[in-house]
Amino acid sequence: MQIRPFKSWCARPDLASKVAAVPYDVVNTAEATTLAAGNPYSFLHVSRAEIDMAPGIDPYSDQVYCKGRATLNRFQKDGILIQESAPQLFLYRQTMGQHVQRGIVACCSTAEYEQKIIKIHEKTRQDKEDDRTRHINTLNAQTGPVFLLYRDDSTLDELAAQTEKTPSLFDFIAPDGIAHAGWKFSNPGKVVAAFNRVPGAYIADGHHRAASAVRVARERRSLHPQQTGEESYNWFLGVLFPASQMQILAYNRLVKDLNGLPPAAFLERVRKHFSVTTTTNPTPAAPGTMCMLLDRTWYELTWVLPPNTPLEGRLDVSILQERLLAPVLGIDDPRTSKRIEFVGGIRGTDELDKRLSTGEHAVAFSMHPTTVEQLMDIADAGGIMPPKSTWFEPKLRDGLFTHVLAHCTK
Repeated sequence: MQIRPFKSWCARPDLASKVAAVPYDVVNTAEATTLAAGNPYSFLHVSRAEIDMAPGIDPYSDQVYCKGRATLNRFQKDGILIQESAPQLFLYRQTMGQHVQRGIVACCSTAEYEQKIIKIHEKTRQDKEDDRTRHINTLNAQTGPVFLLYRDDSTLDELAAQTEKTPSLFDFIAPDGIAHAGWKFSNPGKVVAAFNRVPGAYIADGHHRAASAVRVARERRSLHPQQTGEESYNWFLGVLFPASQMQILAYNRLVKDLNGLPPAAFLERVRKHFSVTTTTNPTPAAPGTMCMLLDRTWYELTWVLPPNTPLEGRLDVSILQERLLAPVLGIDDPRTSKRIEFVGGIRGTDELDKRLSTGEHAVAFSMHPTTVEQLMDIADAGGIMPPKSTWFEPKLRDGLFTHVLAHCTK
C-alpha cells in the first residue's frame, strides 16, 4: 500500500472538542441542528450546512454546498482550523468504554482504489455519490475521512505505541462519552515504509466518500492531462486501523408494511423459510440467528444453510434479504427501497420497539453483527455484502483533520 503525509487543516487544539462532529451521514437535518445548537465551532456547520439556512431548504441545493464552502473558508480564516506547515501523518485514538482503537490518519491513493488494492464490500448509491462528489468539488476539500482497516502489522503497532507516548495534539471526551486523542508521528517515513509491506486495505465505513473522491480525481485528471499522479486530488483522506481493534455492532432493519399481508399470513410465510419460536430475548445470541418483532411479540428465526453456499450468501443479512425481504416483503433492492430503514446497533433493540409502537413500521429485525473476518474474506474474494451489513463503532469524527485539494476547477 501507498499512503502519503499531507498538510492537514487540523482543529485548533483548544477547540478540538467543539469542532469535532459526528459523520454527516449518521444524522438527519433535525438531529444535526440539535447537536450543533449553541456551538458555532461544530463541523456540522460545514458538513450539514443546511442547518444554518431557512427551514425546509433542500439539503442538495446549490446554496447549501456554497454555504458549506463559505463556512469552511471562515473556519480557516478565523483560525478555528489551522494548517500544518509541512506534510504530516497522525495517530488518532478512540476509546469507547473498554474498547480502544488506534488509527493512522493519512492520504490514500485513488489509483489503489481503482486497482482494488483498497477493497470495498458494499455497492454505493448514485444519489449519495452525487452528493459527496458535489460536496468535495464545491468545497475543494475532503472534509470527512474514510474509515479503513488492514490486517495487523507488528511494525505499525510499535510505531503507534511509540507515538502515543509523546505529547498529544488534542485529548477530550465527547458528549456521548467517547474519548478522542491525536498525535503527530515524528517519523512518518517509517510509517510510509511499513505500509509498503501491507498488501491492501478494506473500506470499513465511508464507501460513498471514497467513491466520490475517486470520481473527483477522474474528473480533474481529465482537465489536467499533464498530471503526474502526485496531485492532491489523486489522494483521499483516510484513517487506517488494524483489523484486530475493530468493533462491529449489529445493523438492524425496520420495514414499513407487510406487503399487503395480514400479520398472521405474513408469519405463516416466514415459517416456510425459517424455524420460528417466540422469545423474550430480542438480541440474537449467535450468528445463524436473527430476531423479529411483529405485533409486540419477539420471535427467534433460525435456518440451515445448503452445502457450498458462497461466502456472501452465508451472512445473516444475506439470508434475511434472500429468504424474507425479497420473496415475502417484495423488497428486491434495499439500497433504493423507501419501505425499509436501517438502524445502527448502538441505538439498541429498544429503538426498534419504539419505532414500531408509533405505527409507522410493521416489522423489525434484530441482527447479529457481521464479523471483521467475514468482511475481509468477502472483499478478498471480490464479493459484495448487502447494504448496511456492518455498523462500526465508535465512529470517526469530522473536523479534526481536513484534506484541502489543489487544482480547484470551480
